[in-house]
Amino acid sequence: MCKLCDEAAARAAAATDDESGGSTRRDVLKTSVAAGAGLALGAVPAAAQEGEGPPDGIGTPGRRVLIKGGYVLSMDAEVGDFAPGDVLIEGERILAVGRDLDAGEAATIDAAGMIVMPGFVDTHHHQFETALRSFLADGILIDDGRPENAINYYDTILQKLSVVYRPEDVYVSELYGSLSQIDAGVTTVMDVSQIHHSPQHSDAAIEALRDAGRRAVFGYFEGWGERARYPQDARRIRERWFSGEDGLLTMVMGGEIYIPGYEAAWALGRELGLPIALHVVGTFGMAPTFDELGASGLFRDDNIFIHMTGMSDAGWRYAADAGAHVSLAVPIEMQMRHGMPPIQKALDFGMQPSLSTDVECTMTADMFTQMRSTMTLQRMFANEKALAGEEYPRLLTSRDAIRFATLEGARGLKLDRRTGTLTPGKEADIVLLDARAINVAPLNHVPGAVVTLMERSNVDTVMVAGRVLKWRGRLLGHDLAGLRSRLEASRDFLFEAAEVPRDLFR
Repeated sequence: MCKLCDEAAARAAAATDDESGGSTRRDVLKTSVAAGAGLALGAVPAAAQEGEGPPDGIGTPGRRVLIKGGYVLSMDAEVGDFAPGDVLIEGERILAVGRDLDAGEAATIDAAGMIVMPGFVDTHHHQFETALRSFLADGILIDDGRPENAINYYDTILQKLSVVYRPEDVYVSELYGSLSQIDAGVTTVMDVSQIHHSPQHSDAAIEALRDAGRRAVFGYFEGWGERARYPQDARRIRERWFSGEDGLLTMVMGGEIYIPGYEAAWALGRELGLPIALHVVGTFGMAPTFDELGASGLFRDDNIFIHMTGMSDAGWRYAADAGAHVSLAVPIEMQMRHGMPPIQKALDFGMQPSLSTDVECTMTADMFTQMRSTMTLQRMFANEKALAGEEYPRLLTSRDAIRFATLEGARGLKLDRRTGTLTPGKEADIVLLDARAINVAPLNHVPGAVVTLMERSNVDTVMVAGRVLKWRGRLLGHDLAGLRSRLEASRDFLFEAAEVPRDLFR
């Protein structure tokens, strides 16, 4: 269990806390494990597509495809940007980026009016919560004793709803959430699903990530109940699913320092050569533990620290000196009382953060929201200083925000050899964004249009490793209506099993 979470909740709600009863996560799980079978696992059948599709054979070895005549935002200073420009792909890799490329017999994708750029990288997303979308739109992390916060993330989402998930519920939420992010141009995710109640739950999450077809980092975090095998099941998972190094799926070990025994997870993760990711949240009183770990020399460049709210300057220095990575979820941090998003703190310590969407029970999982929130928050603080006649930091630009959402995310997940920029030799994770749409035209500034004007409706085409997953506004290869029905059935089961009322207008 989460010792620090319990202590923080007790402190916040001391005046109203009832110590007499209530089911624990283990108790609820024991009663839910025997719940009957429901949605079947497995790949979703392809849906028939109408209209013209992408070029034949795109993404297959040796097949050349030219993305021609777009506004190419490479995010690689050595490659540069081009208006108009071309991107030549061979199989799964980018072959060349430039102007008027000689493509020979390559098939052509007309990108006129499109911004051509790297796919977005989301470094922290709890995809198992897709079935719980918007349920906690007004919620905070823990109960603070006020009636309006009795429904909160720790008590309601983690203590009640998450513990009743079956493997089939994990699968459909993971898959549907993945497809939704592909639709929004997110080509890489680190899935932080703290739902590993059994090896079957873990396998269901991995199967869904695989079936979605995009690049994903499977975050093996904790689970609850008698069948949970965290952290030791990491050996089996690593051997079964991640023995190769060249696939779209990779693995990270969760190492939450608010869970007793986290030391074993860190040790096993490093033995297996896995990065170690963890939430670092001031709300739960983690700063002393974090400082102790840093002072002990346990931080390395394999650490991914999520949120980093409320940490001391000493803790930040330990993290920066170790070369650790910081993942920020700015809208969620502001909304759910994690603490002030530390975007400027990260920059002041010389750390380049990535962006993440966190939980869809509270906020949308598109990267346009993340980029806008990050840039406007940092500029608000800097502008306040400027107006007060004080020294102020450099204002973030729209290109900075895009870099956080692409290259820095790839670096944080140790995937920058493969993705994050349009660089010859890297894999073709590419999005085409419609700059002729009514919310963007006329185009006057490419990075600015992406960050300050665009939304998921502007995502025209999405490629991962040269394969087209979304084409001219339509997701390919999945029966979305059938999946939605399965997700709704899963939602109904979860709320009923957890005995959580669902009022559409509360």
